[in-house]
Amino acid sequence: MKNDLDSRFVLAVFEKIREHGKQQDEQYALDGVKAWTDFDGYTVFIEDAQVQLRFGFHNQYHFEYDKAEHLEQFEKKLKQIAEKY
Repeated sequence: MKNDLDSRFVLAVFEKIREHGKQQDEQYALDGVKAWTDFDGYTVFIEDAQVQLRFGFHNQYHFEYDKAEHLEQFEKKLKQIAEKY
């Protein structure tokens, strides 16, 4: 996911978090990962305690994190959710 983020993967993980996670207001939480959309649904947010992924219109995305190892751990969490649910 470093250079080319697979939009199908991101949206599949987002849906799994929504389907299997616990809803808290407008957010859903599953296995330490939160997911929500903006008001019009065009932008998807997925985050844990150290990384936030903003994925939007035309498959544009942006990661916010402090250390590369945090991003690696975040990627592992997303893959685990994709495989587990």
